[in-house]
Amino acid sequence: MQAWARLTSARINTAIETLVAVLMLLLVLDVWLGVVDRCYFRWQLPWPEVMARYLMIWAAMLAISCGIARREHIGLTAFLHMWPAPIRRLVLILMDVLALALFLYVTWYGIAFAQSGATRHAMIFDLSLEPFYAAIPVSAAIASVQLFLVLLRDLGTHLELPAEGEAA
Repeated sequence: MQAWARLTSARINTAIETLVAVLMLLLVLDVWLGVVDRCYFRWQLPWPEVMARYLMIWAAMLAISCGIARREHIGLTAFLHMWPAPIRRLVLILMDVLALALFLYVTWYGIAFAQSGATRHAMIFDLSLEPFYAAIPVSAAIASVQLFLVLLRDLGTHLELPAEGEAA
């Protein structure tokens, strides 16, 4: 089961990292276009700033699951290292379960939030804001899946494992 969770988590993470990289590339190109527009051509394009905002939101929200998959999110581990391994594992598993509950909660209520964007429109694009608001529940759902997979993969032992690139 741990091998399956490790492989599945890695595959999902690779796909999400690729998507985040594409979104960041689009964000850089969009901002570059806005700068070139303002400084040189004076086209007065109304959409680059708004597009940059939504690209950044999607990229940042999706990147949360990448941090979870790599266990690179913020953690206060000094206190945990004072405890024996069985208690530390139990606390780490409990923390993962609590975080999973939080992301499932955000997913559930984020769906209603995204649906509320259907009645609102981005004036510049003349589009519903629903696809932009959907960043919240979509990224929370992916984070939930990743958190479940890394919980299965690590089972509270991730502080005992060597970091990536270190010898075991």
